[in-house]
Amino acid sequence: MTRWNIDAAHSDVQFKVKHLMINTVTGSFQDFSGTVESNGQDFADAKVTFTAQVASVQTRNEMRDNHLRSNDFFNAEQYPEMTFRSTSMVKTGADTYAMTGDLTIREHTHPVTLDVEFGGTIVDPYGNTKAGFEATGKLNRKEFGLTWNGLTEAGGVVVSDEVRLILNIQLLQTADTTVSQPAELEVEA
Repeated sequence: MTRWNIDAAHSDVQFKVKHLMINTVTGSFQDFSGTVESNGQDFADAKVTFTAQVASVQTRNEMRDNHLRSNDFFNAEQYPEMTFRSTSMVKTGADTYAMTGDLTIREHTHPVTLDVEFGGTIVDPYGNTKAGFEATGKLNRKEFGLTWNGLTEAGGVVVSDEVRLILNIQLLQTADTTVSQPAELEVEA
């Protein structure tokens, strides 16, 4: 088994949501981490874990960011992390996968499936093995307790229920690339 860590300096975790149903606002999380365990550089059946600190949400608008951190949305004080733990990774093409896992936000856990495109692996100028992925998907924010909304004068909603996810992830292979199996103990009679 090969171990990888997310290289956060070369990765982006973004979301897009319709605002007033006429345009799209993009947000991101600045503080996140994750690991992947795979069979070498074949990511079929990879096991993925991911954590983002919800207080690190940024949309380029301080008032909106503070609103997102409040109890109307993430409630960052009471629920500081969102987590994802994969339950399956199925190869769907030469360089594509369908990754399903359990996403938890505000103690609401639901399965989410992401379309994953593998960009390849390479050894960087410092001798580190890197792998690149783009993952996309959608979720209904209300399923995760993010239920706040407002109405416009015309009766439309301020924020859409559907949220699009876009993750560009670079992985760094760890120095300890094997996961050891428990040794069998020999018992003397």
